[in-house]
Amino acid sequence: MAENSKGNSKFKFKEIHIGNIIRERWEEKNIDMVRTCNFLKTDEDKILEMFTQPGINSEILLRWSKLLEYDFFRIYSQHLILYAPSASDNVKDTKLPVFRKNIYTKEIIEFILGRIANKEKTKSEIIKEYGIPKATLYKWISKYDDTI
Repeated sequence: MAENSKGNSKFKFKEIHIGNIIRERWEEKNIDMVRTCNFLKTDEDKILEMFTQPGINSEILLRWSKLLEYDFFRIYSQHLILYAPSASDNVKDTKLPVFRKNIYTKEIIEFILGRIANKEKTKSEIIKEYGIPKATLYKWISKYDDTI
């Protein structure tokens, strides 16, 4: 789990329930249901149903991201950084954009360092399981965490 930037709640990057996350942000932003329905071009029942869904259509997620001024896609990107196997060398054979390296957010770094601090994982296990380079991990430890 990782703390948000305010440090007041935990987030599980492994177990994403996007409907709950959207609902939480919607409540934080205190956006009126009528405005929400108009923006998403749907009715209140559909909105309430979306809040219960563990997954959501990407076009609708994009609309939610705009309405709530929050990049919900980044949650999935962080999940991929932490839990997906590294890309193989075959990425050169694609016409799709190729991303040069992982981008680790403060939340990801806190998540990783928290696992070490709480003795849930060793440094070696972190390096192996998440594919984080040893030099990167040790740089984080020296820069962000005095307790390890």
